[in-house]
Amino acid sequence: MLKSFAIRNFQSFHQQTQISLVLNKHAPMDDRSCLASNGSRVSKALAVIGHNASGKTTLIKSLAFLDWFIKYSFLSKIDSPLPLSSHFVSASEPAEFEMEFELNAKDWRYRLVADEHRVYSEELHCRQVRSFSYVFIRIWNPSSKSYSVKQQNFGLLQKEAENVRENASLISTAAQYKIPLALEFLAAHVFTNLFVHGRQRLDDSQLSVASSFYANNQPICNAMSKFLSQWDLGLSQVRIEKHTITRENGLSEEIFIPFGVHFVAEKEHALMMMQESSGTQGAYLLLSRILPALQSGGLAVIDELEADLHPHLLAPILDLFFSIHTNPKNAQFIFTCHSLEILSLLHKFQVVLVEKDKNCQSEAWRLDEVKGVRSDDNLYAKYMAGAYGAVPDL
Repeated sequence: MLKSFAIRNFQSFHQQTQISLVLNKHAPMDDRSCLASNGSRVSKALAVIGHNASGKTTLIKSLAFLDWFIKYSFLSKIDSPLPLSSHFVSASEPAEFEMEFELNAKDWRYRLVADEHRVYSEELHCRQVRSFSYVFIRIWNPSSKSYSVKQQNFGLLQKEAENVRENASLISTAAQYKIPLALEFLAAHVFTNLFVHGRQRLDDSQLSVASSFYANNQPICNAMSKFLSQWDLGLSQVRIEKHTITRENGLSEEIFIPFGVHFVAEKEHALMMMQESSGTQGAYLLLSRILPALQSGGLAVIDELEADLHPHLLAPILDLFFSIHTNPKNAQFIFTCHSLEILSLLHKFQVVLVEKDKNCQSEAWRLDEVKGVRSDDNLYAKYMAGAYGAVPDL
């Protein structure tokens, strides 16, 4: 369960920016939030809103980057640069990241300072009763060109810890040695449509990946088919068929082809998903990323939620996270959105506004931090009127 995250000097964000998902005592006690193990209430959803090029994608991309770095950076090539770029005002300075989260009923704090060349510091802390205590602290020594590492109950041999590659996480490396705590972190679930260059676009390759996933996860496939048939897309079900094709090199390969099934005049008509509307394809692809989060718990990070979707679909998608029936494990949903109808579906505590100034520096703040915003305000009307900022100056 994510509780907060912060970035500094990462792409368009120059100054320190921290976003919290923990709600204060004034937040309504409803199914749009859930209880953490320490009794605090944490939001199940967070919408990131702002004008084009304001920095919305960059803000949530930091979470996708941290998930990749913590889990998979060891698997990258030895000399691969880290996919990081600092704000051009401070291009020579590293980026900084921090997040607090709950995993296996414990509170954790993870910090990272790095640029494309190396990690400068990496820290993991765990809350012990009242305060956080370090699990490991890894710091780059420029004079010796090596790392000094302190550990407490992490379990990695000191020699192995100090020899971690400059472009790899200590956690990702420790997982290769089957360190139990590192394996716990690798088991945490984050699902996203982001990669190093931003949102993965809707195309045939994405549909193919989603279809293979559905074909190998029948309960999720059944849920996807049910929801798409309920969302007024003209479908009665979605069927995925396995076909064998022969490539140009003569090798055979099994692929999965999805079909939208329509009933017209009491007859079944199957249409390949690639021939369906972009809205149907978009919903099909989106569900492949949020249904796994709902099934296993964890975090879904989605850029441009409304892409190819009708605004009326936003409510049933959010309801999947807000309902205890479809989200029994309290999965969380962080997303960017331009469809401002979303403001009528969330509390002010669940909206983050992002704005970029004339110096190309982005700033983000939670809507409840704006002075005078009431819980019963018409957030949509006031945002459109420019009362909260984060609107384009045209």
